[in-house]
Amino acid sequence: MACQRESLSSRLGFILLSVGCAVGLGNVWRFPYVTGKYGGGMFVLLYLLCLICIGFPLLAMELSIGRGGRSNLVHSMQTLSGGKTSWKFISSLAFCGNILLMMYYTTIAGWLMYYAAGYISGNDSLCTTTGDNVESIFNSLTGSWQISTSYMVAVVALSSLMCSSGLRKGVEKSTKVMMTILFLLIAVMAVYALTLPGAGEGLSFYLKPDFDKFSANFGETLFAALGQAFFTLSIGAGSMTVFGSYIGKERRLTEECITIISLDTLIALLAGLIIFPICFSFNVSPAAGPGLIFVSMPNVFKTMAGARWWGSAFFIFLTLAALTTVVAVFENIICFIMERWNMKRPAASLITGISIALLSMPCILGGNVLKTFHPLGKESSILDLEDFIVSQNLLPFGAFFIALFCSHKFGWNWQNFIAEVNTGCGLKFPTAAKFYCKWLLPMIIMVIFIIGYKQIFQ
Repeated sequence: MACQRESLSSRLGFILLSVGCAVGLGNVWRFPYVTGKYGGGMFVLLYLLCLICIGFPLLAMELSIGRGGRSNLVHSMQTLSGGKTSWKFISSLAFCGNILLMMYYTTIAGWLMYYAAGYISGNDSLCTTTGDNVESIFNSLTGSWQISTSYMVAVVALSSLMCSSGLRKGVEKSTKVMMTILFLLIAVMAVYALTLPGAGEGLSFYLKPDFDKFSANFGETLFAALGQAFFTLSIGAGSMTVFGSYIGKERRLTEECITIISLDTLIALLAGLIIFPICFSFNVSPAAGPGLIFVSMPNVFKTMAGARWWGSAFFIFLTLAALTTVVAVFENIICFIMERWNMKRPAASLITGISIALLSMPCILGGNVLKTFHPLGKESSILDLEDFIVSQNLLPFGAFFIALFCSHKFGWNWQNFIAEVNTGCGLKFPTAAKFYCKWLLPMIIMVIFIIGYKQIFQ
């Protein structure tokens, strides 16, 4: 590569950047929602087990590919495989997941920013019980392509600006600030939620295993836990690979993976400590789906003392969680452009921002101008289609081939992966896991892929 390789200034920067990529709406919305749907405590236990069995080895593989190849996913896999064109094609297809993800994730992040701005400004419709119906506010937001576009563009512009300022001064520094604020907000809100009347009942539902419900729906619950563990770390599209390429070889990657997974899981668990006590205290279903964030929670905040401030804290927290993911994925795309065409960072950031803004328009128009278009059947939207392509196709596809790449001779080979992941000081990746990583892990990913398709089209 002709462009000079950048590096992160500290181990903390690498960890927070990696956690920021992993932390997103999958942690702060989907995890509490799925936990509520599948009975609470037993799902949490299954999820943690699946996170260790699936998330840990795949994360170690992605980081190792990046550090070993010193580049993005596409260039690293081609280099480490000895220039095999088949891996260039496979990795390029997986990399497309980053672009497709941003085509709808920036829109959702814009919606969150809209709500945060509404609470901060003291919008009566959100902050007072005499205001307009909250559901109509969300419908008005998604129904107006002008408003949705303006907030989406704000998210894209802010993220591009952070990335254009450089890896250390822009991406790393801004992520440290956002993650620090995010941790403070979630801790304060969790403490407050636990003091609400009825919080104990919500906590019991969240953390106490329900063996009856577990045994009655074991297969479905297990698959949900597998899927949540798989998607929560953003593995499969190479986002983690590029961060691996920015770190040195002083430390083995096992400890780094454990730290990233632990912090990512901590945020998901703390989100549950906010959602469930509030839901049980105000008689809101914790399995309310997307409406839980944009309708149910705002209606709850209306009835609380200090509605404006708690609503502001909640949606600032969600916006930051979304922004850390957007910045991390933008960095992955920008890195690819810089290394593929030997382009300067500001120019690559500008091209990425403009391209993603334009590509995000179909998702926005799907809520208004194109709302009669149902690509996956009744009630589905363009957002659902884009999420389906990423979540049910490109991410499993990428993870499946990453597992094969690191464990088979036609890829990088197991010995080379082990040598890279265990370079440095610290805990070693277990070499005894060879059979599991080589055969069982790809099979598990394929099962997730097949069952996901079955559920979608049933």
